[in-house]
Amino acid sequence: MTGENKIVVAIDGYSSCGKSTIAKALAVRLGYKFIDSGAMYRAVTFYLIRHNISLEQFKAMSPDERYILLGRLDIDFRVNPFTKHSETYLNGENVEQHIRGTHVSDMVSPLSAVHEVREQMVKQQQQLGNRKGIVMDGRDIGTAVFPNAEVKIFMTADNEVRIKRRHDELTKKGIKISFEEVRKNIETRDHNDTTRAESPLKKADDAVVLDNTNMNREEQLDFVLDVIRRYHPEALKRKF
Repeated sequence: MTGENKIVVAIDGYSSCGKSTIAKALAVRLGYKFIDSGAMYRAVTFYLIRHNISLEQFKAMSPDERYILLGRLDIDFRVNPFTKHSETYLNGENVEQHIRGTHVSDMVSPLSAVHEVREQMVKQQQQLGNRKGIVMDGRDIGTAVFPNAEVKIFMTADNEVRIKRRHDELTKKGIKISFEEVRKNIETRDHNDTTRAESPLKKADDAVVLDNTNMNREEQLDFVLDVIRRYHPEALKRKF
């Protein structure tokens, strides 16, 4: 595919809607790079946890101190040659498994609301997207990170379906957690994400809503491809 045909696809939405799953599959189909913006915030969260820095301690730092700390973090994505999936690296270490636990999930939303954190992560994300040809998912990609993205998708699903999906995901990983604990985590994250002052979660005016409550992965992927075909057919010149 020629460079001028490449576009940016921004996928936003609520937690446990399968944004990363669809974004990864779409990136493979388009031959694009997948950027998991949520994993970047999770990597910052994990760094603080690993270094015994609480959210309160981080917030008590001066802006300059927070910038210095964040400047120590090098977050990158590399494709696992065996699974073909993009994995998160923090300062050269694969932290993909470490950043998916509930200890990180419980802290990531309030941390991502801190101005210096969002500013630094958005700057990195925009640098990654300068050359186009990317699919990025998160909470504010179509509104704050790439307001001029050629295609914007906003994903949502019934709350009970989201809770069950997240519970099933954690259970498969061997993490013991109750259904109600997952419910509390998701409801808290929804509240934090939609009410924060810094780049709150909201649908971009020109985003297409994808409610995947009753859709499987292939149906969702077809839905997004149809949106791209409708508005930017030039991006589909690559044969699947």
